[in-house]
Amino acid sequence: MEKDNQTAPVMGFILLGLSAHPKLEKIFFVLVLLMYLVILLGNGVLILVTILDSRLHTPMYFFLGNLSFLDICYTTSSVPLFLDLVLTSHKTISFSACAGQMGLSFAMAGTECLLLGMMAFDRYVAICNPLRYPVVMSRAAYVPMAAGSWAIGGAASAVHTPLAIQLPFCGDNVINHFTCEILAVLKLACADISINVISMEVSNVIFLAVPVLFILVSYVFIIITILRIPSAEGRKKAFSTCSAHLTVVIIFYGTLFFMYTKPKSKDSLESGMEDFSDKLISLFYGVVTPMLNPIIYSLRNKDVKAAVPATAEAPHLQMQLPRYGSLLSSLPLAASLPPAHPLLLRLQQPELFVTSILKPQHLRHPNVLLTLL
Repeated sequence: MEKDNQTAPVMGFILLGLSAHPKLEKIFFVLVLLMYLVILLGNGVLILVTILDSRLHTPMYFFLGNLSFLDICYTTSSVPLFLDLVLTSHKTISFSACAGQMGLSFAMAGTECLLLGMMAFDRYVAICNPLRYPVVMSRAAYVPMAAGSWAIGGAASAVHTPLAIQLPFCGDNVINHFTCEILAVLKLACADISINVISMEVSNVIFLAVPVLFILVSYVFIIITILRIPSAEGRKKAFSTCSAHLTVVIIFYGTLFFMYTKPKSKDSLESGMEDFSDKLISLFYGVVTPMLNPIIYSLRNKDVKAAVPATAEAPHLQMQLPRYGSLLSSLPLAASLPPAHPLLLRLQQPELFVTSILKPQHLRHPNVLLTLL
């Protein structure tokens, strides 16, 4: 083979990106930068809200916080690289940086596939077995589920990345992509990659086939259960609890399957256009989807919409707690209650009372407390 006779090792790679379309490259630089800022802000707010608001300390929002953190990590592994390549004249990336970016991206993508499957199971239990939900989805269950998703995604990356970087790259070192995407890197190897191909197929089963099948089965049971609800209002309310997750799943897996299952063209001109469309689809998958996740969950979830302004006003509430606690203790109603009365226990924890019942405007009108109690 001609490639086998080339012995000069590759010390780095050249990322083409959109260099063949300089005008589009500048436009996409601005768009990607704006979307990246939205990703950081939107997902950062979701993480903050799920941590600070006690009403969101549930399995669904725990998974959502993990998904938001994952989206930040995934985009941060690739977007700054793309922006740097557009700004600078050189399009090169070192071998070690390419390996690191490839491994992190693979780990995040695999973890997200599994997390979406875990979230589907959470919705299945909540709708199909609501009475058993607190037992099945206890903290002892959902924390290991999320940790297992991260561990499996990281383990798969720890297998695929070394298998890829140990290959000899002694020929062309040009990657026709924005980033060091693993399939694009494997095309440059001048050695047998059958082991890599087999391991990738196994990963496709673990991260694509199994989660998709799991999600489909879960939603079949969810839809059957919802259709059995007699009232239209009840069906609407039940479906609203899983509509955001279903929307995210359709966008995520729809883009992924379209990217990897569409037929390849053999014509050179069509192949060039196909490469360009592949890059745009990859950009949509890597940037637009993480940007849409917090928007979808915010617009389609009343709990999140209510929690965001409440979290923004939390510092004001915390400043009022000492004064408010003394006010609660001085109420005649508190003195007349038995020691073990639930209301008295809540009065003894003003910070819990404030965050769960009291609204900021009530602090300006103490007389409203009697009606709240």
